[in-house]
Amino acid sequence: MKLLVPVKRVIDYNVKPRVKADGTGVDLANVKMSMNPFDEIAVEEAIRLKEKGLATEIVAVSIGPAKAQETLRTALAMGADRAILVQTDADVEPLAVAKLLQKIVEEEQPQLVILGKQAIDDDSNQTGQMLGALLGWGQGTFASKVEVDGQAVSVTREVDGGLETVKLNLPAIVTTDLRLNEPRYASLPNIMKAKSKLLAQKTPEDYGVDIAPRLSILKVVEPSKRQAGVKVGSVDELIDKLRETGVVG
Repeated sequence: MKLLVPVKRVIDYNVKPRVKADGTGVDLANVKMSMNPFDEIAVEEAIRLKEKGLATEIVAVSIGPAKAQETLRTALAMGADRAILVQTDADVEPLAVAKLLQKIVEEEQPQLVILGKQAIDDDSNQTGQMLGALLGWGQGTFASKVEVDGQAVSVTREVDGGLETVKLNLPAIVTTDLRLNEPRYASLPNIMKAKSKLLAQKTPEDYGVDIAPRLSILKVVEPSKRQAGVKVGSVDELIDKLRETGVVG
């Protein structure tokens, strides 16, 4: 079974994003970038399936600038077998990403696509669902457990009311949630081996996909700072404070 794992290069989750002075977007100059944490979980899950003998090949794919090669090399160092970079300096929206992944899926013919439920930069949570719709494949989103059994995969999903388990016929799409696994660190020998693994470079034009944006960002602003809390000694004092601030009449 071949697995396809899309990964995205994003601002490292430990870095506090800064908005550009002109409000046109987030400042990425001299900012540490890394693999989207949810995609890192997806890579780990693919590796575990291969270690169980349930998968034969893991193909990592990324859509982004030339520096996204670093993200793909991280996936290769973790255990992916080869990688594909669809290189573009444009900001690619989820629908365009899904259309590119659709073309790659049709070319690579994987039985399972595993990707993060969302990217921490735009938080769209759309790509997996859009890809499932374009391919007409079953999908298990927000996965906290994945079990492959023959030509089916059972996915335990985290939903508002608790957990839900769905069984999907392969081929299928799975999007990963935080509690699925704990990603491993790439060892130094594997980091060195990753440098010699195949990393193919493509462009959106190679797949005939129009990545022109459908949305326009008018302005980006930082959230307003929260006011400090105030301790009160009684319910009556609380009500008085709420009335002073206009929260209640």
